[in-house]
Amino acid sequence: MGLIWTIIIGLVAGVIARLISRAPNEPSGFIMTALLGVVGAVVATWLGQAIGWYGVNDRAGLIGAVVGALVVLAIWNMVAGRRGVSNTLDDSRL
Repeated sequence: MGLIWTIIIGLVAGVIARLISRAPNEPSGFIMTALLGVVGAVVATWLGQAIGWYGVNDRAGLIGAVVGALVVLAIWNMVAGRRGVSNTLDDSRL
């Protein structure tokens, strides 16, 4: 049951994070949004435990998951922005 709630909270957190962040290189789709939120919840839990905000058996809530998802989105946009998009079709040859 804990895994199902993590996925549900992750999905909601991912949707909220995507609404807050309007970056050009956002991952799209239902599964990517859910993964974004779940990874955000894991990041928020890890950081919260490292800082001392959460105990060993505590997990981040919805707000923590949204903040974690925003951190993951920021990292995603930095990585995706550096890759760039190359145009493989040369219009001058047409």
